[in-house]
Amino acid sequence: MTGTPHIAAGPGDFAPLVLMPGDPRRARRIAETFLADARLVTDVRGVLGYTGTHRGEPLSVLASGMGIPSVSIYATELFRHYGVRRIVRVGTAGALPLTVAVRDVVIASAAHTDSSISRVLVDGVSLSHTPSYGLLRAAANAAGQQGEAAVHIGPVFTSDHFYLDRPALFDALERRGTLAVEMEAAGLYAVAATEGGEALAVLTASDHLRTEEALSAAERETCFDRAVRIAAAALLGDVRISP
Repeated sequence: MTGTPHIAAGPGDFAPLVLMPGDPRRARRIAETFLADARLVTDVRGVLGYTGTHRGEPLSVLASGMGIPSVSIYATELFRHYGVRRIVRVGTAGALPLTVAVRDVVIASAAHTDSSISRVLVDGVSLSHTPSYGLLRAAANAAGQQGEAAVHIGPVFTSDHFYLDRPALFDALERRGTLAVEMEAAGLYAVAATEGGEALAVLTASDHLRTEEALSAAERETCFDRAVRIAAAALLGDVRISP
């Protein structure tokens, strides 16, 4: 194999453990500030992927782009063609209840969605989209060691429509414990289940659907370090337990 239609990396270029932000610039920033000896392994269509080490263990980062179709492509190719075992999405989300503040971290224990991804994989069944329990447990343990702003664990809603304006839907989701709205987690969880991999989403609340508070574009680029630390700890999991 010399690559896929969307990834130019060669065999062995990706580590078995992958951090997956949406934005290629975030992927580059993670590589530059979080990985040791990072090297660029793919840049097809401007979607950047790097491999280096973290705490002595091989670790990669690859951008996913926006939405379920895009994350599904990259996650499938990583699991199916590059021997990747675990992917943790590190992205942003819109907080839903007032108990979740902007800059808080949300670990997605489930991903509701009205996307067709729930219905097309198994005929006649609407699938539930959930993360790997091992990754979820490791992330929860890592979050407990973070002495900073709040970390919440619960379901999110994965939407295909960034500018969705359905107040009644958001009210109904909030009443059922939904913590945030984003665009990729359900797709990533569905691909992991299909390909026999493990996946998790660790999200930073970049804006709030109720208060309309929002981070600037520059703040969105720099405020997610805590989520990255939690995600990396989850990825390493039984590879290495570290504070």
